[in-house]
Amino acid sequence: MKLVTYLLNDKEYVGIWNKEKVYPLPFADMNTLIESGKSVDELDALADKEGAVNFGDIKLEAPIPVPKQDVICIGVNYFEHAQESAKYKREAFGGTHSAVYFSKRINRMQTTGDIIPKYTGLVAHLDYEAELGVIIAKDCKNLAKAEALDYVFGYTVMNDVSSRDLQIEHKEWYFGKSLDGFGIMGPCIVTADEFEKPPKLELKCYVNDELRQHSNTADMITGIDAAIHELSLGMTLKAGTIISTGTPSGVGMGFDPPKFLKSGDVVRCVVEKVGEIINTVE
Repeated sequence: MKLVTYLLNDKEYVGIWNKEKVYPLPFADMNTLIESGKSVDELDALADKEGAVNFGDIKLEAPIPVPKQDVICIGVNYFEHAQESAKYKREAFGGTHSAVYFSKRINRMQTTGDIIPKYTGLVAHLDYEAELGVIIAKDCKNLAKAEALDYVFGYTVMNDVSSRDLQIEHKEWYFGKSLDGFGIMGPCIVTADEFEKPPKLELKCYVNDELRQHSNTADMITGIDAAIHELSLGMTLKAGTIISTGTPSGVGMGFDPPKFLKSGDVVRCVVEKVGEIINTVE
């Protein structure tokens, strides 16, 4: 099931996206829908089939426009990306094969079609990171690894937009990852029942139709189940929590010379069976 948040006549709704139709659901927002604990069958039964709208008549929002907490991100979670990151700046990115967790502040999440802000004068080295996003289904703590995937609500596409110069200047990743507009998610959440456990999905990123990133989520260093298990040992993961699971090699800083984003560049992030998000740099 594909779930979307959308605008129609300037009012925000959530609904089920089925090909060219969207069926409204009786929830105030996606966070409320997730927290309801409704199954896919229950959501289908609640859908307003008579009130269906044409997909072409709506404006997509990010599936979770305003996350209740910061996004949890996993850094250098593919071997080849770890290698290219360390080559670019070893003291900032090298030296570990354990999961690198950090958070990304989101005031309002961007989605496909939105502009990536350039921040001229603040950001010189603007970069892209295509990632698989994981949405937690219900509050959890102290999960065994074997049960972790049972707490996944669904999956989405993420672009963890990053300022490499701010990352290096401040010797941490929070500021360089958290500027307004640097979190992009969409076009929908596909519910977990549509995938094997864990999902093994092709992940690609194109810049101006040039294929820059191409990998598979099966190649993660820290798998989705391991990350949820480990995080839950020390913190409560709330329903609706977004975990961005890391990016493969091929980011701008990985090229020699680097290929950082510039005004007018079009970035397309694609995850198999989930969808794509397309954004242009300011």
